[in-house]
Amino acid sequence: MLASGLFFSAVVVGLAYTFFESPKEKILQRELEQVKLQYSILHDRVNQLEMVAQDLEERDDDIYRVIFEAEPVSDNLRRGGMGGVDRYARLEGYKNSDLLIETTKKVDNLAHRLYVQSKSFDEVFNMAKNKEKMLAALPAIQPVSNKNLKRISSYYGYRTDPFYKVRKFHEGIDFSAPLGTPIYAPGDGEVKQVKNSHRGYGNRLVIDHGFSYETVYAHMKSFGVKKGDEIKRGQIIGYVGNTGKSTAPHLHYEVRKNGRAVNPIYYFFNDITPEQFEKMIELSKRPSQSMD
Repeated sequence: MLASGLFFSAVVVGLAYTFFESPKEKILQRELEQVKLQYSILHDRVNQLEMVAQDLEERDDDIYRVIFEAEPVSDNLRRGGMGGVDRYARLEGYKNSDLLIETTKKVDNLAHRLYVQSKSFDEVFNMAKNKEKMLAALPAIQPVSNKNLKRISSYYGYRTDPFYKVRKFHEGIDFSAPLGTPIYAPGDGEVKQVKNSHRGYGNRLVIDHGFSYETVYAHMKSFGVKKGDEIKRGQIIGYVGNTGKSTAPHLHYEVRKNGRAVNPIYYFFNDITPEQFEKMIELSKRPSQSMD
């Protein structure tokens, strides 16, 4: 009787634990459901924070960095991999592993993006502090004083080469002027190169303005500065000549941003009115021949 009682008791207990939940199990089940709910809410909040981070990144690239003429932060840097194939291995093997891993990945990615954005804002803050210095360094005036816009004999873009009579890209602007006409620095900077030559650009001078800007002056007659000199906007740096590959006295002038030639017209805002700017744009579109 005792053995039978123990046997049936074991069967009853086994069935009870198999098909019926104990009060403790019910409590744990309710807690688990609450955790899943909170994780789902957390997942949605992370999605909202990602949208906020994206808005900050777009403002940084399209507004703040545009103001200071800085390159946008690359997507590869913002969304760089966190590394490690087994980084989330500890979260695998559970009933809700997918939700846990996805949410953790989003949090890690968001933390990385916020770190990059914080560093970017530090850089923008430093640029803001140097804004006055940057404005003084920009090549914002014409290097040759000239009220008559038609005296710009050749513009930036494709032009006919005067020697070979082929269409060739002209990386600067040619200012036609008499021999000895003063050449002025369009912005603050340091003289990077002073070179005498009878070929190509002839006597050439290069100014490093900082902030990724350089200006180039070619076919000069003589120099008024030497390599390493610190110069200020409006200072005479040399004189118009006819040296090197040149067909007549003129100054070939280039503006370079990050090592690449850009249209100097867009940097004459201190010298010309909006009407004059429109006229220069119109003239620059007409076919012409360069002078070098």
